[in-house]
This record gives sequence, structure tokens and C-alpha cells, in this order.
Amino acid sequence: MITYIKGELIEKTPTKIVIESYGIGYEINISLNTYERIPNDKNIKIYTYLQRKEDSDVLFGFREESERAIFQQLISISGIGPSTARTILSSISPNEIQDAVWSEDVERIKSIKGIGLKTAQRLIIELKDKVELFDKKYLDLSGESYDIKKEAILALSVLGFNKSKSEKIVNKIYFENKEIELQELIKQSLNKL
Repeated sequence: MITYIKGELIEKTPTKIVIESYGIGYEINISLNTYERIPNDKNIKIYTYLQRKEDSDVLFGFREESERAIFQQLISISGIGPSTARTILSSISPNEIQDAVWSEDVERIKSIKGIGLKTAQRLIIELKDKVELFDKKYLDLSGESYDIKKEAILALSVLGFNKSKSEKIVNKIYFENKEIELQELIKQSLNKL
């Protein structure tokens, strides 16, 4: 597998880039999320995922490892292929996917072109069970928020509250105020339990 490609950016469009590395030009499919994050520098590094088919090999590229990790989680879900996963990542960021899964926001996922109710529900159920999506090493900006939510849920569980109900409330409160401190998050959650 090709883990990443480092080279000169030759072409950049909202759906693909071409990187030349050691005299070879690689055409790489990208999401809008990656497109917006690619600097206009000559030399770049793109994390990749290689899809092998009977008749072709297709490279997908990601600016960060976190986006690639979520892409791989998405394509592991029945009914979601690489093209649909790329559409999802073009519609909402990896952090927004994480928030939607945590808060079980079916409407947010369903608002993505090509995603129906059943696929949105399946995506939330299956991603919630996959620890890698929420693994701290894959989170870019939300590592801190993940710890805050996790700590709040753990504290509520220790106090004897139902974990599932606590998760929903903590996620809802956090989603409304991402700058909230741990103590305040726990206090507001207790008021709603």
C-alpha cells in the first residue's frame, strides 16, 4: 500500500490533484476538505489510500491522517464505497462527522447528498462502535474536546447515571458550546439527567 506521496504539486482542482514524485505523476482523488487544506506550496505531502479494482487502481488523497482514518472507517460500512465516502468528506469535516456520530445526529448525516435515512442510521451505529474514529491520535483539532466529553461521561457513570443517556446529554451540551469547561459540562449535564 502507498501510505503517502511527497512531491511537487503539478495540478490542483476541487476533485483531484497531480503530484510528481521522482519523475512519476500521480493522479489523486481528493475531497473538498482536503482541497481547502492543501497549501499552494510547490512541495507537499499527501496521505493516500489505494483502491484496487479488477480494471484499475484508484488513489485517494488526504491532507491529514485523521481524514484518511475516517475515510477507511466509512468505506468499511455496507453500502458506502470510496466515492460516497469522498462525498461525505466533501460535505462535512472529519470533526463534524465525529460530532454527528457522537450526538447521533441522523439529520446532519442524512443532509449529505446520496445518503438516505437507513444509510445515515447504519453509519452512526457502525462508527460509534469503531474506536479508531475517536482514537486521540487521529483527532486534529478535537483531541481536547474528546477528552472533555469522555471525562464528563466517565464522571457521570461513576455517579451512577446511565452511560447511554449521559452520552446524549453531554454531546448535546458540548455541541451547543464547544468552549465549555469540564466542570461546567458536568454541572449542566447533571441538571438535565
